[in-house]
Amino acid sequence: MIWAKDQTYSGWGRALSAKGDIAIPDTAEALRNDGPAIGNRRSYGDAPLNSGGKAIDMTKLDRIISFDRETGLLTVQAGITLGELTRVFAPQGWMPAVVPGTGFATVGGAIAMDVHGKNHHHAGSFCQHVTAITLIQDKPRKITPKTGALWLATCGGLGQTGLIAQATLQLVRTRGDMMLVTEQRASDWDEHLSLLDNSQAPYTVGWIDATATGEDLGRGIVEEGETCKGLRPTARGTKKVPFNAPHWALSSPIVKLFNAAYYRRVPKIGRTVVRTVQDFFFPLDKIHDWNKLYGKRGFHQFQCVVPLDQSEALRTIMQTIATSGLASPLAVLKRMGEGREGYLSFPMEGYTLAVDFPNRPAARALIKRLEAATLNAGGRLYLAKDALSTGAAIKSMYPEHSNWARAVAKADPEGQLQTDMTRRLDLRTPQ
Repeated sequence: MIWAKDQTYSGWGRALSAKGDIAIPDTAEALRNDGPAIGNRRSYGDAPLNSGGKAIDMTKLDRIISFDRETGLLTVQAGITLGELTRVFAPQGWMPAVVPGTGFATVGGAIAMDVHGKNHHHAGSFCQHVTAITLIQDKPRKITPKTGALWLATCGGLGQTGLIAQATLQLVRTRGDMMLVTEQRASDWDEHLSLLDNSQAPYTVGWIDATATGEDLGRGIVEEGETCKGLRPTARGTKKVPFNAPHWALSSPIVKLFNAAYYRRVPKIGRTVVRTVQDFFFPLDKIHDWNKLYGKRGFHQFQCVVPLDQSEALRTIMQTIATSGLASPLAVLKRMGEGREGYLSFPMEGYTLAVDFPNRPAARALIKRLEAATLNAGGRLYLAKDALSTGAAIKSMYPEHSNWARAVAKADPEGQLQTDMTRRLDLRTPQ
C-alpha cells in the first residue's frame, strides 16, 4: 500500500478541489472499505472528492483477469481504463459495448456513473453490459443483475455501496479497429434533430455550435460511424497543454471564430473518412491536460437530458446558452434511447446536450437558470459532470432516489464512502 499524505486534488473541471490522504493499493488484498474509491478523476465536479478524509486510488489495480475469446466475456480489475481495453481488444475484433468520450475513464468509474456513449440509442448504458461486479464491503461480495436493489444502487450509484474491485464485461464484436465515419453539416436546430432522429448508424453524435444564434441556432456537424478494417494512418504524437491558458483564450470573439471555422471544415455535401477507433471515440485524449485551456479557475460542464417531447424546451435552453456569450467550443448534442441500469443512472429516452463554460460568476448564474429549465422540462442533470446543482433539484430529477438512498444506507451504514458530492447534495437522505 502506497500513501500520498495531505494531497490537494480535483476533478477534471478543476473548479472544485479537496485536500486529504490518498491510499494507493497495489494488490487486491490491500483493499479496505474505509474511504471512497477514485480512478483517474475524469468526473468534472466533486463526485471523486473527499475533503478532509481518505480516498482510495484504484488506478494501480488495472489487470486483465480473464477473457473468453468465444463469448467475449472479460473480467478485469476496476482500475483499468476503457482506452486500454479498446487498444488491446479492438485489433482482436472485440470492444467494450459502451465507451464515453474519454478513454481515461476506469471501469470502476464507468460503473459508478453508468456512463453512456455515441451508441446509446442502440446499446443503452455501460452497466447494461456488465454481468458481475465484486464489491469490497466488510468482505468481498460478488453481485449480479439478479441481486436486486444492491445492483441497482451500485450501477450509476457514485460508488456508495462498496469499493468496486473488479467486474465482468460483455464485449461486442467489431469489424476491425478502424471507423468509417460520415460527417454532415446541420444548418439549424431542426435539421440537427432530424439528422439525429433518422440516423441508422451504430454510433451517432452531433457537435453543436453553442455560439450560433438567429437562423443559425443549433447548427453543427453530425457524425455517424461504424467499425471497419483498414490501413492505420501514420500515428501522430500526443500534445500537452503545458500551462494554464490566460482568461482571454476562450473569450466570446475567439470562440465564435473557432466555431465558424470548425463548422466549415466539413464540405456542404458532407464527407466520409476513415479514422482509428481512438480518434473517433476519444478525440480529446490526444491533448493531455486540455482542461488547462480554461485557466487556473477551471470550468463547469452543464449536461442535461430531456424527454423527446420536450425538444422545444431544449431549443430554448440552447438559445439561452447561445445568447449568453459564455459557451466554449466544446458542445455536444445526442439522441438517447431508453437504456439505463441503476436508480441514479442518467439516461432517458430523449436528447442530451453538454456544453462547457469557463468558471466565472456569470456562467455559474447561467447554469442555475439552465438547471431550472431542465427540471421544468422533466429532464435531469448528469452527476458525472455536476458541481453546482442543489440536492432538492437532483432528488426531483431522479424519482428512484429514495430507493437508492435506502440501499446505500444498508450497504454503508457508517457513511465511510461519502464524498463531497453526496454531502453537497445531501444524497444519502431519502426525499
